Amino acid sequence: MGIALIGMLDEREEALKYLRDRIRARGQDVILLDTSIGVGGITPGIQPDFSNFEIAIKGGLGEEEARNLKGLERERVTDAMARGLMELLAELHSRGKIKGVLAVGGMTTSTISLPALKALPFGFPKLLVSSAIAMPAYATKFSQFLGLKDITVLNTVVDTVGMNPLVKALMDSACGIICGMVEGWEPIAKPERPTVAMTELGFCDKGAQLVRDILTKDGYEVISFHATGLGDRAAEELVAQGIFQCFLDLVPAGLSEHLLGGNRDAGPERLTGAVRAGVPYVLAPCGFDMISCGPIERRDKADPLWTQRGLAQRKLLVQDSMRVQARTTVQEMELIAREVAQRLNRHPRKELVKFLIPVKGFSSLSVEGGPLHDPEADSAFLKCLKENLSEEITVREVEANINEPAFAKAVAESVKEAVRRFQA
Repeated sequence: MGIALIGMLDEREEALKYLRDRIRARGQDVILLDTSIGVGGITPGIQPDFSNFEIAIKGGLGEEEARNLKGLERERVTDAMARGLMELLAELHSRGKIKGVLAVGGMTTSTISLPALKALPFGFPKLLVSSAIAMPAYATKFSQFLGLKDITVLNTVVDTVGMNPLVKALMDSACGIICGMVEGWEPIAKPERPTVAMTELGFCDKGAQLVRDILTKDGYEVISFHATGLGDRAAEELVAQGIFQCFLDLVPAGLSEHLLGGNRDAGPERLTGAVRAGVPYVLAPCGFDMISCGPIERRDKADPLWTQRGLAQRKLLVQDSMRVQARTTVQEMELIAREVAQRLNRHPRKELVKFLIPVKGFSSLSVEGGPLHDPEADSAFLKCLKENLSEEITVREVEANINEPAFAKAVAESVKEAVRRFQA
């Protein structure tokens, strides 16, 4: 069992060879994977354990194409190499051949490596050493990987071609990081207690803590995810893998933000993880009562979201210059409710789905006296949800706001009841 070392030998042979030798000097085996795409200026003098030819073949290219990568369209080559690397690492991991992964390079290596790193299990040591990862123009692209999986990044600042004191220092650091990770790593033990994934946000943090306290006291393991778009997207992916016994989605608003164009957009797959896994799904409507639309300067710059939805004329909470919440309308709440119902109705075991409504406030902002209080819009959501949701799915109204003990107790009871059914 060794550390998989990934990089382009035709561009970074010196750094990769130095790093390989340093890792071996620490007592770790190294499996070298060459992801060269034929555009580098070096004729490698060391042999990889897996060549770029082998990886390209695994990625779907024919033998003739794999021998002439330089002559192919670059995007096609990088896509094939990414697929091949993902398949190879998954195979090595399943066979118990690797205990950590380290990729070194620039933009192309980052693009090829990140899908493979993301596909490895949570907790498995994975390090990307990159000179391109901090580029602002690619922040959104890279966030789809770095925001959803525990990938450690060493930003090199300088390029890692050739060998000089700075590159040497970086490779020494990379060696120390990956060796430290694998030396202390153990596979995550299967929890002895039922595990619950829970989304939360500042506007329901008191309620979330009350729920966590109850469930923890009653023998449940609660794993929290910050529902800011990436956090709840990560929750969806992990829930879909079936590693939780329940998804407690207090803040499913990544879906409404996706529909309406808000900052906490969690993508088109929101509210599908528990459905795909067939596990208990308990929800509350926190966040459906607002659109995250900051910074406030967008209001005065004819920003499309602000102008198209007329946000300047709505109830607003301006927390600071960056964070602004606008109240959702009756029509938007009905749109959200219909989409929620459509997604929940696909759950294979609808008796495991429970939607709890805190009728006195979906969040701390929409309680009576709150800056986004609008009982008409909240009622419109509830009415539309009931009209479109399967009769097999429970909708429970609780005479409390989302941060009150009565609501937390109702949520915890629903989680425990759903998990009992699931485990029966």
